[in-house]
Amino acid sequence: MTANFPATSRYALTPTGTFVRADGTPVTYLCRRFVPAPESFALLQWHRVVQNERLDNIAAQYLGDPEQFWRLCDANRALCPDELTATIGRKLAITLPEGIPGVPHA
Repeated sequence: MTANFPATSRYALTPTGTFVRADGTPVTYLCRRFVPAPESFALLQWHRVVQNERLDNIAAQYLGDPEQFWRLCDANRALCPDELTATIGRKLAITLPEGIPGVPHA
């Protein structure tokens, strides 16, 4: 069973589990989401972080939706979103969603 998250959510395809308490009450929970290896994403381009830049604005610029910032986190192996913009000059991979192949050597 999968949870009821929007299709654009990082949890959209994450299944749920059910734990049954000693009194018989079922408790539904979200199973662990494993972050895919960055190598599994097709690179579109690189972005170099500038001063005072925000990850939601970068996501809006490249992905068309500020709420897709989590895709940048996955593609750049970041557990904390703020770490991606903390260093001016850092290169961020802008990628296609997982499972969508890019054009080799484009």
